[in-house]
Amino acid sequence: MSESRTPSTSRVVVGVSGSPGSLTALARAADEARHRGAELWPVLTWQAPEGDPAARRFPASATMVPEWELLARERLLGALRDVFGGADTGSAGQALVVRGAPGPALVRTADRDDDLLLVGAGGRGRLRRALWPSVSRYCLAHAGCPVLAVPPSPLRATLATVHRRNALRLRLDTGHLEREFGTPAPRGESA
Repeated sequence: MSESRTPSTSRVVVGVSGSPGSLTALARAADEARHRGAELWPVLTWQAPEGDPAARRFPASATMVPEWELLARERLLGALRDVFGGADTGSAGQALVVRGAPGPALVRTADRDDDLLLVGAGGRGRLRRALWPSVSRYCLAHAGCPVLAVPPSPLRATLATVHRRNALRLRLDTGHLEREFGTPAPRGESA
């Protein structure tokens, strides 16, 4: 990706974590950037495993910071490879690794009025919503630019169901695949 930027160029900033939802958001952000003639800025945020306050209290963990940042960079490159087949997104812009909590770091990065911030949304159960704050909700509430919350891929729920049935060693119902996707069920299996 190009490192140069002009101040008047609009940006599409997208939060990337490597999760399936963030990969969907990254692909959508690339489409939005091309459509708008904007720069694409994929952003992966990271924190020390114990959090930044713990890293400040225990200097021994501070020696791990370069390693954690390197791991974050590798995760970002992996996400770019998964979506684009390589580190080049085909758009002008800059891929960033930012230290900090995801919501605040994304809002700080998408700090211009003409920015568009994309985040993955949905696919979280009640327990996850109760225990972990939602990055998309934070961004929607605090960003000074438009925010687009991208829902997960429609295949995600189907894949989760198949995974659960495989884990429980239950017979797969392939009839719904034929109904949804037009793929004939393999011989010997019924709907």
